[in-house]
Amino acid sequence: MSVPVAAHCPKTMEYGPCAGVAADGTCELGTHPCTFLGATIRAWEGIDGVTVPAPGERTDAALATRALLERGNVIVGDFPGRALDERSLAQCARILLGSVDIVLAGDATDARVQFPPSLRTAMLKAEGLRVWAGTNARDRNRVAIEAEYAGLRAVGVDGVHCVTGDHTTTGHRPDAKPVFDLDATEMASLARAAGHLTSVAAAPSVPPRENRLDLVLQKERAGADVCFVDHSGGADVVADFVGRARDAGAQMMFVACVPAVFDRGSAELLASFPGISLPEGYLASIADAADPRAAGIAATVALAEQMLQIEGVQGVDLSGGPTPGREAEFAEAMAEAASLLR
Repeated sequence: MSVPVAAHCPKTMEYGPCAGVAADGTCELGTHPCTFLGATIRAWEGIDGVTVPAPGERTDAALATRALLERGNVIVGDFPGRALDERSLAQCARILLGSVDIVLAGDATDARVQFPPSLRTAMLKAEGLRVWAGTNARDRNRVAIEAEYAGLRAVGVDGVHCVTGDHTTTGHRPDAKPVFDLDATEMASLARAAGHLTSVAAAPSVPPRENRLDLVLQKERAGADVCFVDHSGGADVVADFVGRARDAGAQMMFVACVPAVFDRGSAELLASFPGISLPEGYLASIADAADPRAAGIAATVALAEQMLQIEGVQGVDLSGGPTPGREAEFAEAMAEAASLLR
């Protein structure tokens, strides 16, 4: 079957599908099946005006992050600071400093108005953190994305994570017009051309499952160095996906996402993410525990240890989000889990 016309996808993706596909194959908007179901993954054809540079042509920060990953057992933490709140960002940064190796600072849960990635990165680096900046195509056209990648280079970002992004109809600002000039694969090429250590995501358990490996291989061709493997049901699924990627010739490094849940609110938040797949009973065992915080830390550490034993996995991402208003408490629990992992 031929590649679907981009206009048929609400995100106008050329290199789809995204990870926002429900278990029954429905688009994250909930109105129709994903347009990429049954389609062949489009082979990477390049993006106008962009040449992916040689491996050595990197920023110093990118080279340092690559060296960190190559040593292995890297602990990444999804940064939990409240959107547009400088005090919360600084507080959470100080809590996490010295426990995680680097923070993945993307958009805060379903908030749509955020500090720009380059500004957020500068604020967190001022607190001493290494920063892997999340960027999306939902809110910016190509010119704005290129400007962000230039800004991120100027402030010394340690890595750039490229996602297409959730649609604006989800989250706090459904009135905002979606952009989606590019998708994650095209963004990876731009980030790589700017000299950044570039990462993308893979969702092995999300339909169409048969295409997920080919999609990440095309992202590598576009310039991605690292793949974050989304919540996929457990270590066995991640091991199978990484193994098949290696067998197919993938040279990129892999970071496995581990659900970080420390109270009922963070469990509910994680459960709301589209396309998520977790080990059976994982959320309930934490949310219903007499001490959800302790149960969550223990579960996070146990699953992270399993992930780090997988050949080809260079690190784990303690991935999730806090109950609104409890960002500092979430950061403290994450820091404790990271310290135990060491």
